[in-house]
Amino acid sequence: MKLAILGTRGIPNNYGGFEQFAEYISVGLVNKGHDVTVYNPHFHKYNMPEFKGVKIIKMNSPEKLFGAAANFIYDYNCLKDAKRRNFDIIYEAGYATCSPFFYLLKSTNTKLITNMDGLEWKRSKWGYFTKKLMKRLERNAVKKSEYIISDNKGIQEYYKEMYEKDSFCVAYGSDISLDNDIRHIEKFSVQRENYFMLIARLEPENNIELILNAYVKSAREEPFLVIGDNSTKYGKWLQKRFNYMQIKFCGSIYDKKVLDALRFYCKAYLHGHSVGGTNPSLLEAMGSSAFIIAHKNAFNIAVLKTNALFFSSIEELKNIYINLDINYTYKKEQFLNKNLEEIEKHYNWQYIINKHEEIFQKIYANR
Repeated sequence: MKLAILGTRGIPNNYGGFEQFAEYISVGLVNKGHDVTVYNPHFHKYNMPEFKGVKIIKMNSPEKLFGAAANFIYDYNCLKDAKRRNFDIIYEAGYATCSPFFYLLKSTNTKLITNMDGLEWKRSKWGYFTKKLMKRLERNAVKKSEYIISDNKGIQEYYKEMYEKDSFCVAYGSDISLDNDIRHIEKFSVQRENYFMLIARLEPENNIELILNAYVKSAREEPFLVIGDNSTKYGKWLQKRFNYMQIKFCGSIYDKKVLDALRFYCKAYLHGHSVGGTNPSLLEAMGSSAFIIAHKNAFNIAVLKTNALFFSSIEELKNIYINLDINYTYKKEQFLNKNLEEIEKHYNWQYIINKHEEIFQKIYANR
């Protein structure tokens, strides 16, 4: 099959979840004999025409001129170019800035499949009118896509109930971390099983303020590492709000070996994501044998089941912090083993690649 993956900030990954996903899926499908192209923005640092057998096409994305709105231009450019290349299947990673242009594929034989990601319109950073726009873009993507993919059972149920639209359910993938060099944590001035951490975009819907507020109220003395871009307006506000010696804002870290080691040796990993589906950072925490404390919502429960501690309020999380040593002793081994088993069975990358190939072959057969 001749496949194209659109809607990401390109491969090799140096940005986030969808980019890591695109890298693994594209390389995996090439290794299975398929012809795969990934579209990159023009500013991506990788300048070769191929990456591990995956063809790379660069398209203009004028971020310096238009900021986030440049994504609409980038997605339009990608779809317009993809239309003339006669791909069997175009796989869109996300929908927000590309769904207005799905009409470009109307007169082609190319099949369009969209990974709907999370419930973008629920993000608390959006104002009233932006939320309305995101909801309309979601509706348009569902109606204009021949096929959609949900990455979580909760997301799948939402699209079925809201739009009466069936979707394939395929999550992101993750590796089990085996190389956890303790030297990677030394630069952060922390000790094994004696610090808390989180990895997230510093945005309101990830409940970072709640997590840190509860931590401060609990009077725990272990350091707390906050990993994520803290140069944003909200990131700067968080740093000012939680200007405590034991809370360390570490900025963005992309070195997987460092992240795996930090997750493996932490006392507990806090996961506050609340509006997405299956979050890649949660899977990576599970695969790194981290003891997880997660925000209580349908998406996180669908992934973790009963193998984590859950919170939904500051008071609830404060009590989890206070009583953690008891729970840590009695539940750690059970939680870690069950989560590793879940990654091995349902989230390993080869399984996810095979599931995508199966879906693409089914769609291709129905052309």
